[in-house]
Amino acid sequence: MGQFSKGLDRRGFLRAAAAGATVAVGAATLAGAVPATAAEPAAPGQQGRRVRGALSIPKDAIGIQLYSVRDKTYQLGFRAVFEELSRMGYQEVEFAGYTQDTAILGRQITPQEIRTLLDDNGLRAIGSHVGIGNLRNNLQQELDTAEILGMPNIGTANAPSDTPTVAAYLAAADEFNTWGESATARGLKLYQHNHWGEFAFGTDQPDVRLYDVFLENTDPRHVYLEMDVYWAFVGQFRYPGFDPAAYVRAHPYRYPMFHMKDGTSDPNAGDGYDMTEFGAGDMPYHRFVHAIGRFGNHHPIWEQDTAVDTQPNPPGSLGAAQRSFTALADLLA
Repeated sequence: MGQFSKGLDRRGFLRAAAAGATVAVGAATLAGAVPATAAEPAAPGQQGRRVRGALSIPKDAIGIQLYSVRDKTYQLGFRAVFEELSRMGYQEVEFAGYTQDTAILGRQITPQEIRTLLDDNGLRAIGSHVGIGNLRNNLQQELDTAEILGMPNIGTANAPSDTPTVAAYLAAADEFNTWGESATARGLKLYQHNHWGEFAFGTDQPDVRLYDVFLENTDPRHVYLEMDVYWAFVGQFRYPGFDPAAYVRAHPYRYPMFHMKDGTSDPNAGDGYDMTEFGAGDMPYHRFVHAIGRFGNHHPIWEQDTAVDTQPNPPGSLGAAQRSFTALADLLA
């Protein structure tokens, strides 16, 4: 099936599908040819701002997911790591926890102290990955921490549901909508970060892609997405039938951030790629950054899950961070 008709209620359509009807949502639409009517209208104040040749990924806001340097953050502490990241040229950081070795201060560091270190080093907190259980059970405290750190986004890298069914993803969308309303009320954006599993098809509706269910049934005013480009291409390898860039073209303002991690093609690997430093792989990033369109403002965040294994160590993961920043800056320049 192609695009939903304008008069059709999307939530009702998918709920009917979950009840037993057969539907194929989004496969044709997101294969690359998205009709003009599928794209979201320009956000308020953005009409007419298309600039020929410009990218919608700002080159002066390159960030890092601190999970990439988690070993250094724990061992050396936020102060030393922030100093190094600032020296390299990073402008933004995305958190993966707020702790360091207690031996550094004789106690655990506080969010207020982390904020001071960010400010001292000219860094901005862009977002944070927290467990989905924290959103479910401790949402207001997570929003409090986000406000202290001055970050505009708060999210999770957990899948919307561990149950790969349309019904479970519909229920998850309702839950995210509720959390998203709370975040919006505090001036924050709630986001979900994908891995490859979200691009699978529902076991109860094998013609329906789970990512499409979540995207179509979450409120765009309250729930956003952080596309991990690497895992989106892995999802394309495992579950063909969509183009990662087409999602962004159709919904540019749903994607405030990208994870920019690289991989080397390996058709014999289960994922189709082997993760590597940015610029050392052959993922089609040049094509991707030009194919996503000119609208939106997608902050680029480098991440490499395997950076802690970089040799020699030292510099280890910080060496990978330096080289990846240079390659990403070259791409966006």
